[in-house]
Amino acid sequence: MPRRRHHDEFGDVYRAFGERIAQERGRRSLSQRELAELTGTTQSAVARLEGGSQAPRLDTLLRVANALDCRLELELRPRTAIRGGSPVDEHC
Repeated sequence: MPRRRHHDEFGDVYRAFGERIAQERGRRSLSQRELAELTGTTQSAVARLEGGSQAPRLDTLLRVANALDCRLELELRPRTAIRGGSPVDEHC
């Protein structure tokens, strides 16, 4: 099976982040331009982020979360058990 390109592999994650950001922005009645001003970026960068068209940088996500008065939570969870290892905890 051919390996998918990076964007294709994580595109669903990028889109999910973008949708959530757009929801929170809308809930606070902010325009993309207003959110851009609060985060020190451009309206077009906010549009790309909300559209999921590129990988968001962690520092960008942190600035957006702060501007939207949200907490950003990242979590690593094992997808598979390790052979010969002890039982894998649900959280790293």
